[in-house]
Amino acid sequence: MSSAEAATSAAPGLSDVELLERTGQAASRLRAAVANAIVGQEHAVEAMLITLFARGHGLLVGVPGLAKTLLVSSLARALDLTFGRVQFTPDLLPADITGTDVLHEEMVDSSDGSRWQKTVRFLPGPIFQNLVLADEINRTPPKTQAALLEAMQERKVTVGTKTHPLPDPFQVFATRNPIEQEGTYSLPEAQLDRFLLEIHVDYPSENEEREVARRTTSGKPAVIEPVLHRADVLAIGALVPRIPITDEAINLAVSFARATRPQAERAIADVKQYVRYGAGPRGSQALVLAAKARAALHGQAAADVDDIRALLLPALRHRIVLSYRAEADGVKDSDVLKIVEKHVR
Repeated sequence: MSSAEAATSAAPGLSDVELLERTGQAASRLRAAVANAIVGQEHAVEAMLITLFARGHGLLVGVPGLAKTLLVSSLARALDLTFGRVQFTPDLLPADITGTDVLHEEMVDSSDGSRWQKTVRFLPGPIFQNLVLADEINRTPPKTQAALLEAMQERKVTVGTKTHPLPDPFQVFATRNPIEQEGTYSLPEAQLDRFLLEIHVDYPSENEEREVARRTTSGKPAVIEPVLHRADVLAIGALVPRIPITDEAINLAVSFARATRPQAERAIADVKQYVRYGAGPRGSQALVLAAKARAALHGQAAADVDDIRALLLPALRHRIVLSYRAEADGVKDSDVLKIVEKHVR
């Protein structure tokens, strides 16, 4: 389907109520479409849909072989969006992601005869797609990481003296291997903060693993038909910020973020002991926006405290920096956030 055709796929003039109802129905069809290629991983799929509907970026964390790449490409097919993949390696350069200016020669006709003319043209990189998979983002040096993360924040790329807008929508899902340390570069906290959610992809259950083994060795490729199109994705992305949220939910989101800060006046003892730096205001913003997207995903008219609590871990765990004491005692970011959830009411 061309962009022009996709732009007509969303019915014009829909009210927010009608669009919300269609969003809830589409979410069910999206889950079913992705399930044609992915066995299980329902929580990861839901978090990815929330990230997409909120127009954010997601960080997928999991050991190799859990179909993180297939998750993203399957979702792109179900949404009928263009898909790009960048394999991050230690020798990857920023221009390999964003693109570069190249010298181009062409024959032109003029009054004094034909001659060769040199022009500079921009050659777009793989980032110029709607949905971009940044595979193993922690395997490339900080300068190259920064090139991607700047594009995520600004949604444009500057090469030389010219700025090039990225496609709309433009969203990134980066993958990170949590167990391999050799040849990897940690992501700075300020860059991690650019991701709306950190999505953990876990091992499948025994029954799911049997089904994975059966499907992947059958020789039959999974067929995923588009459920939504570009215009639909843009319409849902515009709807999400307009979804109401209760004051109690906003208060809870702010309380959660503030409770992760060891410098707070009434900081929790375990937070003081195990956390060096807590989540900033972007953490509470992420919680509120993701809660609205979750409400849209479930066809709810408003976001509430249940949505905030459901998203506490993925929205805040990558925004807190643990102390050396936490590492020594085997305390993880998820452990700290579970303590926070118990204390904050």
